[in-house]
Order: sequence, then C-alpha cells, then structure tokens
Amino acid sequence: MESEERRERREEKRASIWLWIGVGVLIILLMLWLTIADFWGDTDVAAMINLL
Repeated sequence: MESEERRERREEKRASIWLWIGVGVLIILLMLWLTIADFWGDTDVAAMINLL
C-alpha cells in the first residue's frame, strides 16, 4: 500500500510537469506570433486600431 503523503507528492509533481509544459508551449506561441508580426511589419497594434 502506498501512503497518502507519497501519492499527494506524486500528483503535485505530475501537475508541476504539465504546468511547465504549458508555459513552454505558450512561450513558443508568443515567439512565433511576434516573429510573424515582425515579418509582416505589423508590430504597431495601436496604429492598426486607429485604422479600423
């Protein structure tokens, strides 16, 4: 039988791993978004809002 304390620690560790994976994915998406915006020359969001 596994102690409850050990099981809780394992669940916390598993949640922490998924948290770091999620953070990594978000950082990659942000870098991709900024790269595409820079490539298209669309980096000034305030100027785009005024055009609408």
